Amino acid sequence: MIYKETLDWMFSQLPMYQREGKSAFKKDLTNSIAFSKELGFPERKFKTIHVGGTNGKGSTSHMIASILQEAGYNVGLYTSPHLKNFTERIRINGKEISKRKVSSFITKHKTFLEKQQLSFFEMTVGMAFDFFEKEKVDIAIIEVGLGGRLDSTNIITPEVSVITNIGLDHTHMLGDTLPEIAYEKAGIIKDNIPVVIGEKQDEVKAVFLKKAEKKKSELVFASDIKHVYETDLLGDYQKANSKTVVSAIKQLKGFEVSQDDIKKGLLNVVKNTNLKGRWQVLQEKPKVICDTAHNKEGLNIVLNQLKKEKHVKLHIVLGVVSDKDLESILTLFPKDADYYYCKPKIPRGMSEVLLKEKGAFYNLKGKKYSSVKKAYKKALLNANQQDIIYIGGSTFVVAEVI
Repeated sequence: MIYKETLDWMFSQLPMYQREGKSAFKKDLTNSIAFSKELGFPERKFKTIHVGGTNGKGSTSHMIASILQEAGYNVGLYTSPHLKNFTERIRINGKEISKRKVSSFITKHKTFLEKQQLSFFEMTVGMAFDFFEKEKVDIAIIEVGLGGRLDSTNIITPEVSVITNIGLDHTHMLGDTLPEIAYEKAGIIKDNIPVVIGEKQDEVKAVFLKKAEKKKSELVFASDIKHVYETDLLGDYQKANSKTVVSAIKQLKGFEVSQDDIKKGLLNVVKNTNLKGRWQVLQEKPKVICDTAHNKEGLNIVLNQLKKEKHVKLHIVLGVVSDKDLESILTLFPKDADYYYCKPKIPRGMSEVLLKEKGAFYNLKGKKYSSVKKAYKKALLNANQQDIIYIGGSTFVVAEVI
C-alpha cells in the first residue's frame, strides 16, 4: 500500500474522533491490549512519561522531549492530533516517522486490524509503540488522546504521570463537571508511580489526592513552584506549562538531566521538536498570530494575551467544530474586533452560517466565508500594517494556515 492509500484506509476505519467526534470515543481498552499483544507488547520495552490534562498537554509533551534531547537521550514523542501531516504524531528527536514505515506497518498488520476492527487512534498508538521499540528509544513522551482512564495510550506504566490542568472540554464524553472530568484524567495515575499535577485547582485537587493515596503515588502540584522558567514558546500559558515540565523532570529517576539541559531544552523547543500552532507568529505588519486554543480555559488566557498586543484594529478569523459549547467561549471574545467566520475543512466543522448567527447574538460582528483560506485572505486584504490578525477557535483552523 502506498502512503496516501494507507492513510485513506486508516481514516476510513471506524469513526475517528478528529473527523467524527463523539461516535469515535471508545469506552474500552480491549482493542489496545489485543493489538499490543499482537505486536509483542512493545510499550513494555522502553521507558515512558504519560502526559494528560485539558489544556497544555501537547506543549508540555514537547517541552519534556526537548529537555531530554538536550540531555543526550534518544527521545520518542507521540502527540495528537496532527496539524498538517499524519507523521507529526510519531517522532524521535524531532524527526517524524517516515511515510514508508507508516505504509509498511499497516500493510503488515492489516488482516489483524480489520478482524479486530481497530479504530484509527488505536492503530496509531500501536504503530507509535512499535516504532519506538524498534528504534530503541531511551524514553518516549506519550500524550493522552482524550480523557485518560480509557484512552488507548493508557496501557503503559510510565516513570512519571503528568496531568496539566482540568477544564470543561469534551463534556459530552468525559462528564459535565470538573470533578467528573478530573476522575477520567486521573485514570493515568498508576501504582507507586509519581504524578505531577500542573495546576492546583480547588474544585478538583481532592480527586487527585484521593487517587494518588489509593495508588500510593507521590503527588506534586507544579503550580506551587515560584520560579518562572524562560522558554521559546511565546504564549502566556507556557509559564504554567514550564513549571509542570520541570517538576516532571525532577520526578524522573534514572536519567541524568542538568540545570543547563533544562534551560537549553526550554529555550529550544521549536528547534528540537518542531512544535507549531502555539501562539505562533506567522508574519509581521500586519502581525498574524495563530493559536490552537479551543476551549474556555485555553481561549481565556490567549484572548487576554491578545489584549496586551498593540494594534489599531483587531481582525479575528474564527472557526470551530460542531460539538463546541459556543456559549462558554463566544462570551470571551472582544466585541470591537472584525470577525471572519469560516468552517474548518473536516466533517465535524461547524457551518460558517451558524457560527456567524451565534456570533451576532453576542455582538461579534463580521462576515462569513466558505473556507478558512478565503477568510484569512480577506483579513489580510482588510488589515493595515498596525493591525493584528488572530486565527483560531480550533486546531483544524490553524492547520489550514500554517
